[in-house]
Amino acid sequence: MVLTERTLLGPGPSNPYPEATAGLAAPLLGHLDPEFIKILERTCEGLRALWGTANPVTLPLSGTGSIGMEAAFANTVRPGDVAVIAVNGLFGVRMCEVASRYGAEVVRVDHTWGEPVDVERVMAAHPAPAVVAAVHAETSTGVRSDIAALGAAVRARWDDTLLLADCVTSLGGIEVAIDAWGVDVAYSGTQKCLGVAPGLAPFTFSERAWRRRVEAPPVWYLDLGLLGAYVRGGPGGRTYHHTAPVAMIASLDAALRRIEEEGMDAVAERHRAAGLRLQEGLQEMGLELFTAEGHRLPQLTSVRVPEGVDSAKVRHELLADYGIEIGAGVGEYASSVWRIGLMGHNARLDRAELVLTALRRVLGR
Repeated sequence: MVLTERTLLGPGPSNPYPEATAGLAAPLLGHLDPEFIKILERTCEGLRALWGTANPVTLPLSGTGSIGMEAAFANTVRPGDVAVIAVNGLFGVRMCEVASRYGAEVVRVDHTWGEPVDVERVMAAHPAPAVVAAVHAETSTGVRSDIAALGAAVRARWDDTLLLADCVTSLGGIEVAIDAWGVDVAYSGTQKCLGVAPGLAPFTFSERAWRRRVEAPPVWYLDLGLLGAYVRGGPGGRTYHHTAPVAMIASLDAALRRIEEEGMDAVAERHRAAGLRLQEGLQEMGLELFTAEGHRLPQLTSVRVPEGVDSAKVRHELLADYGIEIGAGVGEYASSVWRIGLMGHNARLDRAELVLTALRRVLGR
């Protein structure tokens, strides 16, 4: 799914994000070392800035983006609660599966894959849900949905309904404004636009969500009451919860400081320009983009595999001959769609030109 040029992953002059790499390679601190606690606190503060929130419960969960999804529903859904979930791709489907496992009565609002979430249809799905959930940037198709509009609708109609947003492929690549949009719970992953190795799930949980959280969710590891005491501390000080992945958190801390130095507006513009060039170039080659025009993510482009072309063979040649990995589609689109990511350090015009040149050669165009 993510375009990965192998030579860019290691340290050295070709690696534009040496700070994040250095975080992984630095001598390890103990997970209770006061210096590590400072890094953890700085990381949480950096995540608040990037999320656009003042939520005290904002932290990197120890696990990939999927654990963020799990934590979101584990701490907000009780058996019998109604969860209205917009589905316009694979990760909306997964939301339904996770919510149902925690006992939610799932009201699924299906959309055509590649189309954005229809706010009016979601709002009409149930008169008083406990939770409304949607994917901001659908990783399986490359479509962006208007979470700001959904948040405004939810907040205008219901006082207690919680809004959950999957931001795995949006945080650090395009605008995310949790407080301004009225989002209560959101999660992401480090391996996308943040440009950090996979292994952490940036997570944020609003005060409204905290007041009506599940006090003792059926999964101990993701109990935010316990995690909150670890991250925020309390009258008795910080309470040990688990052994944190110290190198990963140091790497995330470095990435957040790099984004702050570059400026999120500049980061978003870099992603926008690279994605636009890639999409224009693909269309110039006669390829058809999969996602609805006007709702395409710049950082993840889905394109239909040309008629008669062996999708797997092309992907293999790109990886073997050029060191470039692009992803297949998922589900019924597994062999008919390619997904090309320009995220983090690959969100640059030269990376867009690289993948276009390689694809032209492999396709003979």
